[in-house]
Amino acid sequence: MEHTGMDADVVVAGAGPTGLMLACELRLAGVDVVVAERLAGPTGESRAGGIHSRTLEVLDQRGILDRFLAEGELQPVGHFAGLYLEFDESESRHPYPLMILQSAIERLLEEWAAELGVRVLRSAGVSGLRQDEHGVTVELDRPKAGPATLRARYLVGCDGGRSTVRKLAGIDFPGTEATMTALIGDVELPELTEDYVWVRRTPAGDYSAIAFEPGWFRVITSEFDRVAGRDDAVTFEQLRASLVRVAGTDFGMRNPRWVSRFSDAARQAAEYRRGRVLLAGDAAHIHFPAGGQGLNMGVQDAVNLGWKLASVVRGRAPQSLLDTYHAERHPVAARVLHNTRAQSALVRPGPQTDALREVFGSLMVSDDVNRYLRHLLNALDIRYPVDGDHPLEGRRVPDADLKTAEGVIGVHELLHAGRPVLLDLHGSPEVAAVAGGWAGRVDLVEARGEDDHWTVPAIGEVAAPAALLIRPDGHVAWAADEGGAGGGDALRTALTTWCGPAAHG
Repeated sequence: MEHTGMDADVVVAGAGPTGLMLACELRLAGVDVVVAERLAGPTGESRAGGIHSRTLEVLDQRGILDRFLAEGELQPVGHFAGLYLEFDESESRHPYPLMILQSAIERLLEEWAAELGVRVLRSAGVSGLRQDEHGVTVELDRPKAGPATLRARYLVGCDGGRSTVRKLAGIDFPGTEATMTALIGDVELPELTEDYVWVRRTPAGDYSAIAFEPGWFRVITSEFDRVAGRDDAVTFEQLRASLVRVAGTDFGMRNPRWVSRFSDAARQAAEYRRGRVLLAGDAAHIHFPAGGQGLNMGVQDAVNLGWKLASVVRGRAPQSLLDTYHAERHPVAARVLHNTRAQSALVRPGPQTDALREVFGSLMVSDDVNRYLRHLLNALDIRYPVDGDHPLEGRRVPDADLKTAEGVIGVHELLHAGRPVLLDLHGSPEVAAVAGGWAGRVDLVEARGEDDHWTVPAIGEVAAPAALLIRPDGHVAWAADEGGAGGGDALRTALTTWCGPAAHG
């Protein structure tokens, strides 16, 4: 077997949004990474169709959000099982979902990856792996160039719901089987007069059609009395026939670019890490794509894992830091599987479900119910199990305005480099003294807040902190109010936990 000579710190299997985002995060931290993708090139298929608030914030944290805003369309409303949700502009600078196709997301991320020096191997699918105490040997199947191997310190499977990496690592994938079949395709619908048909229920199932460029629609049909085999062929005629059954017409459907199938099967990896092999994105969790949460969750997996893996690779933190990836992200995916199962039940046809939707819809006029449901989708309320009892700790940091020597900026601008930030808002000598032990690894920023209170989703307004340690993923590891900023021991503990031992002292 030929050896490519392209050994790396990390091999990422899969060049979808999760794999590309992870590769970029690793490169920002100075890690040598190779992405191995079995496909010869980008598919151009629409697939997922939107980015929620927390993912928009993540892209903003890295300074690349404008690229995505330029190609998408913000939507002021969303839905839970086809029932409309309202969003709150006070919760985020980016409260509304951005409609943008996965094909565009992948292209933009791959362009960013190229700028950062990520190496992407196309037509190179993972076919085998062997791990030992020092690293992982990754076997690649290259149909045109012949098999090859890569030696890396870690391998991350971002290779989809049928993940080869997950199977080769022997990681269980428990969950619930499919109870319905949905078809999706990119087609022309010359007889459809609307640009957007959100989930429309009929006695035979439901359908939606969203225009993504002049004349072209992404069509989805769902039928709850049919369960197709995972490996059954999918054809354009099947999509046409399904649309006729659920909508009563095919709207003149023609000229398919792509047709595929999905279901409400919901599974989650029992472990996100086994030794030097980790999983992210659909390789770690699959579910009914209600509310467009899958791509967003995968990107957020990548941003949670990237800085941790980079710290371990660079010898700045122990391998135990990687265990926090499973501890933090596994419950998030479990929550998504739970709410998508609920949405699957809420869109089924029949008078019982009709009655349930009427009752459920009447509850959604309540601000508390609307807030709870939108947070299930936009992930702004997630709180990781970080030590400490300050209301900001564990939560994503609000993008509050700050006065700095360079002018007024938002907190998220401080995270463009993907490094931890120790933000001192009261000029505490103790904070600066403690930070000295992590000089070169943590950016110490002195600023003044523009506001006395910060808005935190699921909580409301909290007093602006005196100081806080922000992880590279934008979550707060430690915070202190005025009079408590001198909690040097707590700050040292947080710095050691998330950034590794101090360089001295």
